[in-house]
Amino acid sequence: MNYHSNITNSVEDQLCMAALHYLRSHFEEATEIYKKLLIENKDYHAINIYVALCYYKMDYYDVSLDILAVYLGLHPDSVVGGNLKACNHYQLYNGKAAEAELKALQNAATTGNIYQDNDLIRHNLVVFRGGENALQVLPPLIDVIPEARLNLVIHYLKNEEINEAFQLIKDMECVVPKEYILKAIVHLVIGQKTDSKEQLRIAQNYYQMVGASPSECDTIPGRQCMASCFFILKQFDDVLVYLKSIRPYYLNDDDFNWNFGIASAAAGDYKDAEEAFLQIQSEKHKSDYIYLSWLSRCYIMNKKPHLAWEIYINMETSNESLSLLNLIANDCYKMGQFFHSAKAFDVLERLDPDPEFWEGKRGAAIGVFQMVVAGKESRERLVEVIQMLKNTNNPQVEYFI
Repeated sequence: MNYHSNITNSVEDQLCMAALHYLRSHFEEATEIYKKLLIENKDYHAINIYVALCYYKMDYYDVSLDILAVYLGLHPDSVVGGNLKACNHYQLYNGKAAEAELKALQNAATTGNIYQDNDLIRHNLVVFRGGENALQVLPPLIDVIPEARLNLVIHYLKNEEINEAFQLIKDMECVVPKEYILKAIVHLVIGQKTDSKEQLRIAQNYYQMVGASPSECDTIPGRQCMASCFFILKQFDDVLVYLKSIRPYYLNDDDFNWNFGIASAAAGDYKDAEEAFLQIQSEKHKSDYIYLSWLSRCYIMNKKPHLAWEIYINMETSNESLSLLNLIANDCYKMGQFFHSAKAFDVLERLDPDPEFWEGKRGAAIGVFQMVVAGKESRERLVEVIQMLKNTNNPQVEYFI
């Protein structure tokens, strides 16, 4: 602050001031200084790069590209400029589009291999290629490029190496929202894996700090943070308020549809939940018991018990398939879908002669009989139900039949 009071209007002092604003993530203030300097000194073309960097940091990727074009028109072989253009393309399109920009840079270079010689480009190539060579490239760059630590944490998270991610991030002082979000995710994953309320509370606090901050509350990441915060608190109606506001941006995103489906089902909106679950493409997600059990419940609540039964039939026998049978037996009973409830209780009883399963099957069998009498179920179902009753060795069976 002592030096701050002595700052003059000289170009050097103003550039220092702008750089300080940039380092403190005060990008708008930095941009104002740069623009003023550009108006007064039109020949200082490099300032365009700084302005483009600020706009990139504020997520205005199109604006960043427009300003960058001025500089690249004069210096097409600029590594810094070409790299920033590639980063903008990565944010707007994908890794392939970004890498194409770097290839153009390499082709224009007269000496050396920029893929190997430039730390920043080696780092960014890992990101553009979805984490390829992360463990070779990123660790030596952790104290050189600030994002290297964050990207290595992301790599560890994607590969479920949670402890490694935690060790890297636990002592990191957060400054920008992305850092807070990443820290929240690491604590959340540990909290869920170890059932630690303390870790979940820390994660919830970080999510709330980002989601409730004036600068982030109306951004997509900010709303995702608030949804995650309420998810941890199990306030699913509030989760849906935030997820619905950003849903159009994530129609084909498996992770988003997973969260949206579970939140909708937990809030009792089974129609939306079923729709979201069925949009998921990832085989890893679709083979997860959590997915199978929630989708089965949605089918039952939406009066499609036969589809829930199909899910069970296609599962291998395990503790999970038993849990699903229990869910089908009880949820179908609750919803008056007695035939499939009887089928599920019948299998459960044959696996374990617990009196409760007999009582469930008995009640469901009478439920089917009632439905047939009321004309809501076909008579053929009674033949199957009688066969199920015969599977039980109980003096009451003959009386019921």
